[in-house]
Amino acid sequence: MPVVRDLRVLLRLPDFRRLLTVRLLSQCADGVFQVALATYVVFSPEKQTSPAAIASAMAVLLLPYSLVGPFAGVLLDRWQRRQVFLYGNLLRALLAGSTAVLILASVPDWLFYASALAVTAVNRFVLAGLSAALPRVVDEERLVIANALSPTAGTLAATVGGGLAFVVRLASEDSDAAVVLLGAVLYLCSALAALRLGRRLLGPDTTAGHPRLIAAVASTARGLVGGLRHLSQRPMAAQALTAMTLMRFCYGALTVMVLMLCRYAWYEQEQDGLALLGLAVAVSGAGFFAAAVTTPWAIGRLGRFGWMVGCTGTAAVLVPSLGLFFDPGPTLIAAFVLGFITQGAKITTDTVVQTSVDDAYRGRIFSLYDVLFNVAFVGAAGVAALMLPPDGRSAPLLVLIALIYAGVTVLLSRWARQERETAHETAE
Repeated sequence: MPVVRDLRVLLRLPDFRRLLTVRLLSQCADGVFQVALATYVVFSPEKQTSPAAIASAMAVLLLPYSLVGPFAGVLLDRWQRRQVFLYGNLLRALLAGSTAVLILASVPDWLFYASALAVTAVNRFVLAGLSAALPRVVDEERLVIANALSPTAGTLAATVGGGLAFVVRLASEDSDAAVVLLGAVLYLCSALAALRLGRRLLGPDTTAGHPRLIAAVASTARGLVGGLRHLSQRPMAAQALTAMTLMRFCYGALTVMVLMLCRYAWYEQEQDGLALLGLAVAVSGAGFFAAAVTTPWAIGRLGRFGWMVGCTGTAAVLVPSLGLFFDPGPTLIAAFVLGFITQGAKITTDTVVQTSVDDAYRGRIFSLYDVLFNVAFVGAAGVAALMLPPDGRSAPLLVLIALIYAGVTVLLSRWARQERETAHETAE
């Protein structure tokens, strides 16, 4: 399998292995912490969880994270990246430990969310630093392969972390706090793994001059406006981002629905609902992995927009046909399919943006991409909060999502035809 062969080549590079270890431990901890937050908000026996509560939690944890993201690079270009991984993960370990104490102390929710928000805010710096450091440990010839495999490996690590979190929660009495402490231990391990990298290995170069911090932040804000202007002149990238944002909206709404179904409709005992939610996360992660393996071949056969048409068209048909049963079996099948098509479309969108946008604007466009991705998810949670009944069974919401998928399919079909016509004209 080409993916396995490419990974074997990269793993012969010692510094790449060490940086990948930092990523895997860090994102595994992220998976643990995110599941801990979700289960605390949704499954705590003393809480009468509602879709509005879930939407509020997502807004608190994702929206500030998105606003910090575009400006993270301003500081990352000033700080040694190895130190960002070391101190960032040490800080997250400390904050996660504090969050566990807050859970045991049954403090007001706002204090719990403030602590959780601090953990996720640091996450933006660590993830951005991992991407920025990659060219320092991989030669230019292998950089494309490393860019493809490292984030996929990180996503799988987060999925594994989520699975560990479910196992610990089901096995422990003080379950929520125990899961958060597991995340703290993994953050600490990631920090210690960073010590195996040379302090100056990952850059940035200290010889490079930097403008004053306030000037750099203002320049970043102007740069984002310039990125939007550049995106408006690159219709293919703008089209792919539009489609992916709508798909992310659908995925977010369905996520809230599954959370509510596990909490109430399929909830005879706490363990039953948690086990089903853990299984849904696992099969969705399997769909992500299947998409990473299949998408390069599918794009070669169908074209980029053609493959996205297949993804959204499949979703438009399967969401109502499987979801309207509101039973665990069909819903788990839908979780795999939606994980597969969402990740397949995301990989395609990444490729379209990378190849359609000038290099000088690529970082800014991906920052905007990150904001759109998270805002769409939070917006979907808000819509779901308005439409979902307490047990999570909402045929109107499923129909709305299917219609959005169908509408995106029509748009993508038109753009796929334009892509083929452009390719044909170029060939002539």
